[in-house]
Amino acid sequence: QVQVVESGGGLVQAEGSLRLSCTVSGSDVSMGLGWFRQAPGKQRELVATITIGGSTNYADSAKGRFIISRDNAKNTVYLQMNSLKSEDTAVYYCNANWRTTLGRRMDYWGKGTLVTVSS
Repeated sequence: QVQVVESGGGLVQAEGSLRLSCTVSGSDVSMGLGWFRQAPGKQRELVATITIGGSTNYADSAKGRFIISRDNAKNTVYLQMNSLKSEDTAVYYCNANWRTTLGRRMDYWGKGTLVTVSS
């Protein structure tokens, strides 16, 4: 059974930094990994993704401030968040995804970790 577990959230002051971690267990397939977030009253949105080969994609709000990276040996993805703003306050979710041999996309989500940025 696939498990996705995030850690590293917390309370931080504006302009501070925080690093989130997410470990995926229960599967040996090569997977895409990503971070999404959901602020109160808003829909879940993409923050950043990284492919098995290391190609990255960022939301405009994350470009220049956040860095996504992965350690394939540990099945772990990280999100280094710098210059945090109050609008970054949200629950951050880790996503692991891959396609089956039939082309069906499989998505697994963690339970989320709360990031609160105080101004």
